[in-house]
Amino acid sequence: MKTPGSIDVLFVAGFGPIVRDPAAGRRFYSETLGLKFREDVSGYLYTSQLEGVKHFALWPLGQAAESCFGTDQWPDELPVPQAWLEFDVEDIERATAELTSQGYKLLVAARQEPWGQTVTRLLGPEGLLVGITHTPGMRK
Repeated sequence: MKTPGSIDVLFVAGFGPIVRDPAAGRRFYSETLGLKFREDVSGYLYTSQLEGVKHFALWPLGQAAESCFGTDQWPDELPVPQAWLEFDVEDIERATAELTSQGYKLLVAARQEPWGQTVTRLLGPEGLLVGITHTPGMRK
C-alpha cells in the first residue's frame, strides 16, 4: 500500500458517531456518560472540551447526508457510516489531489463550509465517513 507523501496530517479535527436516533445518542453520551454538550439551533450536539480531540459531536445521519450529497437521505447504494473522523492537513488542495490520484471516490472535494472549514470527504474502508480538512479556527 502506497503511503501518501504529500498529505501532512496535523491532528484529528473531529470525531463522533453518526447517530440514527438523536434522542438515544443524547441519552447515552450526555446522560449516561456525562459529556457536556453545546447545542446549535439544528440540534447538533458538540463539545470542544474533551482532551485528545478538538471537536466531538453527535452528527445525525441526515445532516451528514446533507453535507455530502445536498439531501437529508443517505444514498442506498453506499454503506451507511457509523461514525465520522476528520484529519486536519497542512494543504487541503494537495491532499485532495493525492487522494484523487490514488483512485479514492470523493463524496465532496475541497468544499468550503459556511463555518470556514474546507473539507474533502470519502468513505473509509471500514465505513467511517472520513474528512480531510483545513479548519482555520482550530489552528494556533
